[in-house]
Amino acid sequence: MFAKRIGPDPHANGAKSVGGDGCPDIWELDNGDFAIIGIDITDAAIPKLPPTAGCGRDERIVRLPRNLLVNAKRDIPDCL
Repeated sequence: MFAKRIGPDPHANGAKSVGGDGCPDIWELDNGDFAIIGIDITDAAIPKLPPTAGCGRDERIVRLPRNLLVNAKRDIPDCL
């Protein structure tokens, strides 16, 4: 299912997250989709969503640190 990490390993060089149990991460799945590991902010974020955005019952809104996505940019494909 998890085919390839997108961006650098968040645990590289012994790095640890503040929570200690894991780190935010981005993975490409074997079907080409992406999985995001981040802090669940769904309950706080839903009331603040713009009118054109929604979050279904089977969806969650997660927060990623900016540097995680910026550092992953080089691994994100430009096209299909």
